[in-house]
Amino acid sequence: MKPITLITGGSSGIGAATAQSLLKQGHRVALTGRDPDKLAAFAANQGAGSDLMTLPGDTSDASAVSRAVKSVTQWGRLENVVVNAGFSLPGTLMDHTPEAMHAMVLTNVLGPALVVRECIPHLKDSRGRLVLVGSVAGAKHTPNNLYSVTKWALHALAENTRLAVTADGVGVTLVAPGKVDTPFWDNRGGLPDGPAMSAQDVASCILFALNQPPGMDINQLQVRPVGQIN
Repeated sequence: MKPITLITGGSSGIGAATAQSLLKQGHRVALTGRDPDKLAAFAANQGAGSDLMTLPGDTSDASAVSRAVKSVTQWGRLENVVVNAGFSLPGTLMDHTPEAMHAMVLTNVLGPALVVRECIPHLKDSRGRLVLVGSVAGAKHTPNNLYSVTKWALHALAENTRLAVTADGVGVTLVAPGKVDTPFWDNRGGLPDGPAMSAQDVASCILFALNQPPGMDINQLQVRPVGQIN
């Protein structure tokens, strides 16, 4: 039986690179994303057939999360979940509209919590693994940056969840990357100068956590490109 993995925010960047790596490793992979066209375009280029499922929807919507988990578990027992969906706003806290702030907090904080709530019962059954993709911005404060605040909250969710489920045999890993060359920067004026990792670099860290032997749990991986100071 092929392992079954759910990835949120899987149509591009780290999520897409992780999906590609897991498909090559022999997983069946289900991807969520808010843009059906991006999901369809990604799937069309993979040649994965029935091993790849796309599930358009917003992870800050509890009903969408519930539908996604029900869909993927039709394949069988859910063994891995990668919580990757999230976004940042250009400018600083002082520039954001309340509406944009609300959307980012829902996606970056509520969304992961909803995914955890929905998936943990399945991961307890499979003694599976949960990976949450945070950021070095969740470990080092960035002044006037609400995205950083949301990532601190995500890091807290990771440890909170680990404490709650480790006795049930569920592995929980926080992967906190530094600067990564992904579409994350598209609405922020492009990738800043200086060293950057690739999405595949971070995907390799996620696979390292997922591929640990039973009984071994990597709790946190904080990774930066060589040369990144903060």
